[in-house]
Amino acid sequence: MAIEDTLAATLPRYRAEAMIGFVADVFRHEGFSDAHARRAGELMVEADLTGADSHGIFRLPQYVRRLRAGGSNPRPAITVKRLAPAVAMVEGDNGLGHLVMSQAGETAVEIAKEAGIAWVGARRSNHAGSGAVHACLPLPAGMIGIYTVVASANHMAPWGGTDSLLGTNPLAIAIPMGDADPVVLDMATTVVSYGTVKGHALLGTPMPEGWMVDAKTGEPLTDPKRSKDGILLPIGGYKGSGLALMLGLLAGPLNRAAFGRDVVDFNADDRTVTETGHVLIALDVARFLDPKAFQAEVTRHLEDLRGSAKLPGVERIRLPGEMRAARRRERAAQGVPLPAPLMAQLDRLAEECGVTKLGER
Repeated sequence: MAIEDTLAATLPRYRAEAMIGFVADVFRHEGFSDAHARRAGELMVEADLTGADSHGIFRLPQYVRRLRAGGSNPRPAITVKRLAPAVAMVEGDNGLGHLVMSQAGETAVEIAKEAGIAWVGARRSNHAGSGAVHACLPLPAGMIGIYTVVASANHMAPWGGTDSLLGTNPLAIAIPMGDADPVVLDMATTVVSYGTVKGHALLGTPMPEGWMVDAKTGEPLTDPKRSKDGILLPIGGYKGSGLALMLGLLAGPLNRAAFGRDVVDFNADDRTVTETGHVLIALDVARFLDPKAFQAEVTRHLEDLRGSAKLPGVERIRLPGEMRAARRRERAAQGVPLPAPLMAQLDRLAEECGVTKLGER
């Protein structure tokens, strides 16, 4: 979730390139190769540029803690196993999820160019930040991207239960639109992601009712610092719970990756290997029709939706990806807003690693 616009307007801004360089320098200090450090920085900061503020540089201190504790591997030998003409498995060697998914994106595009579609599973991975960033990896090749993952902690119970056995297991879909903004849906199967809860805890702001309930009483929980006592609520009641279950089975057991009680809470445990599983699907639009014809048809329907009748009090009908694209343009030009508590963490990290602080770049 993005920093609220009213708050963002008051915060210092930092150039994306400076942020990428800072992340890369920190990761190099922790043992990453130059290429991996740079790529991880690019994908993490892409989340910040597009407004997924709880999934970008915000996560850097946590990733570093896990690296230092031995929970993830700074020098992974990421490999690909081709399992069928349109199917592959990326073995992540316990590397950072962004690096595993970068390889998955390259593999998916390569296979889809041959077969028209690619299903790429990934295992032995870690938290990878924003789902939309990875769903968008096939876009430059004119392909649709679909992404899901078993979340790196369980914060939701099966519908009607109180045991946290399901993750926020997101679904992200990106549709290429040529020179126009892509259509991008990125949603957790809970009302909000747990990263958003962590963001509220960092800023000391209460959560609205309807995000979490107390696991013992079922009463609304609005104090983000008490999130360990609660469970996140699914979108759409039992439907969201069921969607989290099915997506989790595709990204978990199908990949021989963690699911259910086997999921390690990487927020509380820096040492244990998480065995995170992902799925990335790439679909070549050109196998169905001319991409320009597809884009024209999608545009026609999007215009119908935007121009449709609105409920009282609704100023405009917004479609998936619109705010994401607008925010990316604005932040690419003006910089990414970062709150003081996060900057304090990043400054401490810079001192520990002996790298130039972000504010001095």
